[in-house]
Amino acid sequence: MKILTKGRYYGEKRLEFDNKGVVLSEYDYRTRRTDWHYHENPYFMYVLGGNIYDINKKRKTACAPGSLLLHNWDETHYNEKHSDFARGFHIEFERNWFNEKKLDVSLWEGSHIIQNPKMHLLLGKLYYEFKCQDEFAEISIDLLLLELCEVSRSNQKTALQSKPPWVEDLRALLHENELETLDLKKLSAKLGVHPVHISRAVPKYFSDTLGGYMRQQKIKKALGLILDSKYSLTEIAYICGFSDQSHFTRTFKSYFGTAPKDFRARLSC
Repeated sequence: MKILTKGRYYGEKRLEFDNKGVVLSEYDYRTRRTDWHYHENPYFMYVLGGNIYDINKKRKTACAPGSLLLHNWDETHYNEKHSDFARGFHIEFERNWFNEKKLDVSLWEGSHIIQNPKMHLLLGKLYYEFKCQDEFAEISIDLLLLELCEVSRSNQKTALQSKPPWVEDLRALLHENELETLDLKKLSAKLGVHPVHISRAVPKYFSDTLGGYMRQQKIKKALGLILDSKYSLTEIAYICGFSDQSHFTRTFKSYFGTAPKDFRARLSC
């Protein structure tokens, strides 16, 4: 069994940034199939391009561009590449970093794919700063990492709360139908739950309004497509369910502070 130490991944390293206990890196995946292995540190993997499968002892997960996975340090797995090209962005946490930030080292447990759009948006911002690496990148990355931990901690608290069983069905509906226009009437019919109960539950268990959560879902989808130069911004707006490119640009800018055209230009350098 292979153990990959700090900053080591299968593939060819394109760029790396060691940020005081957190290593950010971008890799081209060259190997069709890796060995069984595990990492000495927990890390996130954001799929930038290509199609890969992540296989552990419990499941086989298809990872298209825009997929976000968490791998803990004690989880054995291997990867298969199902495209000629594949690339990933990693954020790896040394254990001492948690102690220095006074965070619980068990903040993330297990290995699984992450659907929460807030986590995806934060990963998108982290990747943007990672590519910039200007005089403001280090402090921006520090703050975004702490925000990532806070969102994860909030998710844990929400998961432990006693909640109606249909809340998880609602979450699944929003994730599985991320491009469909779902209003309260449709959700009520699908779940068999009164619209008032849904409207009260969403802010409590999703930390956002229904509209806000659905907008984040659209931007989450757009992030994966922006990384692929074969899609024009007009096509991305259409694929992600925006009324037009102008609507897409305004919404994207409200989350990232920059237009998708400029965001793409920075990531392509």
